[in-house]
Amino acid sequence: MTEKIEKLMSEVATLAAKSADEAEALRIKYLGRKGVLTVLMNDFRNVPAEQKREIGQKLNILKTAIQDKINELKEAAEVQQNAGSSIDLTRTPYPISLGTRHPLTIVKNEIVDIFSRLGFTLAEGPEVEDDWHVYSSLNFADDHPARDMQDTFFVESHPDIILRSHTSNVQSRVMEKTQLPIRILCPGRVYRNEAVSARAHCFFHQIEGLYIDKNVSFTDLKQVLLLFAQELFGPDTKIRLRPSYFPFTEPSAEMDVSCTICGGKGCSMCKGSGWLEILGCGMVDPAVLEANGIDSSVYTGYAFGMGIERIANLKYQVKDLRMFSENDIRFLDEFTSAN
Repeated sequence: MTEKIEKLMSEVATLAAKSADEAEALRIKYLGRKGVLTVLMNDFRNVPAEQKREIGQKLNILKTAIQDKINELKEAAEVQQNAGSSIDLTRTPYPISLGTRHPLTIVKNEIVDIFSRLGFTLAEGPEVEDDWHVYSSLNFADDHPARDMQDTFFVESHPDIILRSHTSNVQSRVMEKTQLPIRILCPGRVYRNEAVSARAHCFFHQIEGLYIDKNVSFTDLKQVLLLFAQELFGPDTKIRLRPSYFPFTEPSAEMDVSCTICGGKGCSMCKGSGWLEILGCGMVDPAVLEANGIDSSVYTGYAFGMGIERIANLKYQVKDLRMFSENDIRFLDEFTSAN
């Protein structure tokens, strides 16, 4: 009996089948009601009592080996059969609708790509920040209106901790710790205590830039912004800089671009002026440099900042800011081709 079992074990190891039918035939031959294993089981009654335990264990091992081999042959036959079929059985039975990037992400990526080619690197910082990095280090006076509860969200249990109202806090942190020169781009979400409407929201997204080195001039700033505008809105885009005021830059300016809708001729989008305001900019105030440990007698720099929602409005003519955060799939589906 032992010799028969060992012979069958060797035989089973060499079994082969080219199709599922052949594998089924082998199953019947070895495991069927009149199969080889059944005959051995019937002979088991004639085994002496002292050998029954040993022979029984070997029969169980043989049965398991035959079952495993037959299953293996069946699976291999099915794979081979499917490989020659035009039907992909791994595909889902229903179509999957692919998503799209959010329009603000699309615009942010475009802006980041343009400035990355100009040598700017990305920098990020916390949205929950202390007063020093949001205001004091950036030359905001103690009584500046931006510090008022009407503009800034304060953490009630910690009056010195606030939700950042601009991404300039990242610039301050980088100036503190980074070796000069600095050339960074700071995208992120900001918060301001404003009533939510079609034209304003209590949170929105900004992207700011900072460049500090020796002999940086306003001409450098103007040339970078002109190139940026023409890359984003088209090669025929014109810019103009209007004097303005920001606590952290001096001199400061607002930058307009020629209206992308009417080409500067005047329309409802630009209110007939032919120009659209897109960002604020200026030379970094020496007081800001000194407050962040940079020698203003050696280094100069420029900074600029823009709202990503503002740029997205101009590119896609979205008239209601709330649509960017309402998660309406119908609105997001409109940007599928913009990925």
